Amino acid sequence: MSGCCGHDAKFDGLSDDYKRRLWIVIALNATMFAVEMMAGHYAKSQALQADALDFLGDALTYGISLAVIGASVRARTNAALAKGVSLLLMGLWVFGSTVYRVFYVGVPEAEIMGIVGLFALLTNLASVLLLVRYKDGDANVRSVWLCSRNDAIGNVAVMFAALGVWTTATCWPDLIVASIMAALFLSSAFQIVRQALEERRAVTTHKHAEA
Repeated sequence: MSGCCGHDAKFDGLSDDYKRRLWIVIALNATMFAVEMMAGHYAKSQALQADALDFLGDALTYGISLAVIGASVRARTNAALAKGVSLLLMGLWVFGSTVYRVFYVGVPEAEIMGIVGLFALLTNLASVLLLVRYKDGDANVRSVWLCSRNDAIGNVAVMFAALGVWTTATCWPDLIVASIMAALFLSSAFQIVRQALEERRAVTTHKHAEA
């Protein structure tokens, strides 16, 4: 299908298969948010809590993605912009709380971090496999893919943090990984916002050209 200005239109989510996959991913993310947040609090792990927050944010934003499938370009780009801003705020929160934890006395429980991180990794790998065929869609669809990809990367990082905490008996590996995850959130936020704005400008330009 041809899009405006001679370019191929990007997949916009209008597929029953995609919607079914997205519902499964939402359920997986909501479940892991509850599990990881409790585990992160008990283990005193900033990396686990950051990853749990990412699960919650994903479940909510995936719901928004479902709601705007088939809507106008403006509605879909607004949803993508909202998700980009939420990722930006999430990254800033994780970064700020990590800085605070630098002054917090306490070493995370490496064993809990490792076990829960492994379950979270398996969950996100399942999500990535479910969504990988739709990774090159419009800003709304791509934001879903980026969030899932970030989760899988974050879980691998949590596993390394657990190993680092266990070998060094300090909190620094946990805090370093949390900082990396915050940077990943911020990077994805800028990618999503930039693509959403580009898609909105392309539509506006096309309308002006037709006028």
